[in-house]
Amino acid sequence: MASSPPAPAPAEALRRNRILSSKLYLDVPSSKAPLVYSPGYDIAFMGMEKLHPFDSAKWGRICKFLTKEGYLQKNRVVEPLEATKEDLLVVHTEAYLNSLKSSFRVAAIVEVPPVALIPNWIVQRKLLYPFRKQVGGSILSSKLALERGWAINVGGGFHHCSAEEGGGFCAYADISLCIQFAFVRLNISRVMIIDLDAHQGNGHEKDFANDERVYILDMYNAGIYPFDFAAKRYIDQKVELASGTKTDEYLEQLDKALEISKRRFQPQLIVYNAGTDILDGDPLGRLKISPEGVVIRDEKVFRFAKDQNIPLLMLTSGTSLVLSLGPGERLAALVGGGGHR
Repeated sequence: MASSPPAPAPAEALRRNRILSSKLYLDVPSSKAPLVYSPGYDIAFMGMEKLHPFDSAKWGRICKFLTKEGYLQKNRVVEPLEATKEDLLVVHTEAYLNSLKSSFRVAAIVEVPPVALIPNWIVQRKLLYPFRKQVGGSILSSKLALERGWAINVGGGFHHCSAEEGGGFCAYADISLCIQFAFVRLNISRVMIIDLDAHQGNGHEKDFANDERVYILDMYNAGIYPFDFAAKRYIDQKVELASGTKTDEYLEQLDKALEISKRRFQPQLIVYNAGTDILDGDPLGRLKISPEGVVIRDEKVFRFAKDQNIPLLMLTSGTSLVLSLGPGERLAALVGGGGHR
């Protein structure tokens, strides 16, 4: 008599139930573009947001720019729901989420010390709500990517946050969350993270340590934050750059990296963390990549996915206002008209 398959561990069963009961996977009509954004993404916090070099109102300006230039119709943008506590518990521990009830703890995560002095209910509404809204956007975008061939969340990419620890202006682990949702709701089992933000993506690296379903290609400036040597052990393919790396060398390194990853792993979904803090002059990234170089970089990643017919989800992460996803007609043509399908 054949034995029954082992029952899932209680923790895994609870995670699965939370994912299946979530309301974040909205049905999006075909009239909408696979581009996700909400005005709720933008952070206006009594001017304190200006105390950090990270531009926390950039997301709205990006969409306004795309609309003004004719790349996007406002009524075609998809607005996500806010991730609830039950959604966040798919990856995060209860202890970590409870720690965010301390304004002092949130201040440390976003690296803006005066936040510690603000009542937490204000911090929740003005700072953490926009982050939770972006998490909802990343999770929904993975569904859209599988349906349309590609999707962009004009937000998210909080790659320094793991299940138990936030940091680097990243309070929730949206990359880990959208992948866990995809495993259950989209019936996939192989995901590649291509992290091209200037900083090491230590959060998702810790979350997927030794998880063979996830392949991580991380190309970053090794001379800047977060210096997480423990997390580096979990990068499947790391490309460490020096401060001052210029456009030609950067793109050459990327070509080599993509070719290697193509031979090593065949994903069913690519999560592309497309930080443009690699731009020359960015105060945090310390690389010297031209705006044209950023556009070419994004084209290479989209082409990498399209040539293999792999759905791609793009997150904007550490993004300057000079955004690579819209201004170039070449990239617009590459993703336009339905992407891969």
